Amino acid sequence: MDIPLITRRHILEVSFGLAAAGSGLSPSRGRATVAPMKNVIRTELARHFAENGTEGTFLAYRVDDYALIASDTERSGQALLPASTFKIPHSVIALDTGVVGDPDKDVFKWDGVTRFVPEWNKDHTLRSAMAVSAVWVYQEIARRIGEERMQRYVDAFDYGNRNIGGGIDRFWLTGDLRIDPVQQVDFVDRLRRGVLPASPRAQDLTRDILPVTRVGDAVIRAKTGLIGVDDRTKPGEAVASIGWLVGWVENGERLTVFALNLDIRDGRHTAARMTLAQQCLKEIGAL
Repeated sequence: MDIPLITRRHILEVSFGLAAAGSGLSPSRGRATVAPMKNVIRTELARHFAENGTEGTFLAYRVDDYALIASDTERSGQALLPASTFKIPHSVIALDTGVVGDPDKDVFKWDGVTRFVPEWNKDHTLRSAMAVSAVWVYQEIARRIGEERMQRYVDAFDYGNRNIGGGIDRFWLTGDLRIDPVQQVDFVDRLRRGVLPASPRAQDLTRDILPVTRVGDAVIRAKTGLIGVDDRTKPGEAVASIGWLVGWVENGERLTVFALNLDIRDGRHTAARMTLAQQCLKEIGAL
């Protein structure tokens, strides 16, 4: 059953922000002139998490009918560490600043430190680092970007709470940066449309290096994240607490941007993120 979404300040702000961006206006100028987004709670979507022995939230922006759909009224507004989902804006910043010139040719040499994910322990390009979510590569990129430039971009992107406290190479892993599912959808949609305050090339290349999953004729471009897993995690000691999956679906003319997070209660929940996302996306008609 569809229930009108309970009015929440940040839901309305992001809804109007999405509308304004689509009309080529800034949110502050556009809020008074755009039609409100349809906000809908689909509580039945929560059963997919329960059937997998966990809890979570799913939120989607269905572009064709201008609808913001959430599985709940609470968790969809809770801000968390972005973990490796920050690799999306991080890549845009790296490419826009020139810290990375070519995502396929610029090579980051492995430092010889053996980390718990075997695929991390080798040289990487930006594309290959994105594919295996190699934390150490993006930490090196962050150090090269530097705190001042990083803060300028995070502010310009209006990304989450904009707080990069906790160390230039750790703020998205264990530091002070927080983002909620609504903000994730808002940011990813702006990247999808290429309207971030960064060069078209940086945005094009970031979209191109995002991991792709194909479901029939549909294409899902999305990035995972695991809170509690980073460069300091030891082999056999990986204990993730929450898992993210954020991205968008291209299914013919239907476009849907989404964010999902769930409690990682056992190992199968890490692998279940894409499956759960697809189940929810199918239920709302995006797949």
